[in-house]
Amino acid sequence: MPGQSPAVAGRGRLVRYGAAFVVLLALAGYLVVQYEGGGRPAPRCTVVGAGGAAYEMTYEQAENAATISAVGTAHKMPERAVTIALATALQESGLRNISHGDRDSVGLFQQRPSQGWGTVEQIMDPVYSAGKFYDGLKDVPGYSRLPLTVAAQKVQRSGFPQAYAKHEPDAALLSAALTGRAAGALKCEGPAAVQAGDPAEVRSLLARDFGKGVLPRTESAGAEVTDDKKAAEQERTVHVPVTAGDERRGWELAQWAVAQASALHLERVVYDGREWVAGENDGQWRDAGPGAGSGKDAGAAEVLIVTAS
Repeated sequence: MPGQSPAVAGRGRLVRYGAAFVVLLALAGYLVVQYEGGGRPAPRCTVVGAGGAAYEMTYEQAENAATISAVGTAHKMPERAVTIALATALQESGLRNISHGDRDSVGLFQQRPSQGWGTVEQIMDPVYSAGKFYDGLKDVPGYSRLPLTVAAQKVQRSGFPQAYAKHEPDAALLSAALTGRAAGALKCEGPAAVQAGDPAEVRSLLARDFGKGVLPRTESAGAEVTDDKKAAEQERTVHVPVTAGDERRGWELAQWAVAQASALHLERVVYDGREWVAGENDGQWRDAGPGAGSGKDAGAAEVLIVTAS
């Protein structure tokens, strides 16, 4: 600008450079969140509903959402209760089990030890914190008929009660899939597992989320096989029984497994003649085909959860 002193002009350039640097930092942060090494999109899970509505999330969020839903089932809560719980966790933590928050708030539901929710260690356990939320919701008369914001607020007593409402559509999509009502609605993309999974860990997590009764004391090993490759797969397979005719329960278990697939290093999940295979078919369910061991072929209703080798 004519008449500017060198010092003023220099300060102007510094301001412009500083602003540009801030923009570059923000862009870099965005790219780190959105992309993993090699510029590939980060693995993600998506729930697709009727009319094309969809909600996309990370594996971490999917794992936590599946646990919240499973705990609701273990507490014999209806789908509406699961929707309320998921909307609350979406608002409070973005479905992330965080160790910080407003004052002493922690965990998926940002519960406060000083308000009697439990110790920090307890609240950081997703099963415990979800259970405490459902216990509080049970004490709300007619919660299933109340607007979601009202029901959630009576449990949480948040300073921003109306904030829960914006999450209801996404929470409803999630609960429909994770309670099994929407069969095959959850897909999880990403590469095949590079680390071997442990069937014992799968059984432990099933019991943690759904309760010990989810698996029988003596788990069926399926039909006897003589092929060495198939025999090895049987050793990596967890058989989860489903009561005949209760397809909703089967899909609940199957989609829980897909949501946990990254953490548990799963290769396949098979149910009702359909299968999900890690790293294939864009993470979507497909027809299992002959010999896939879908449970129907074996003459028993079950979900097969196959760990990676």
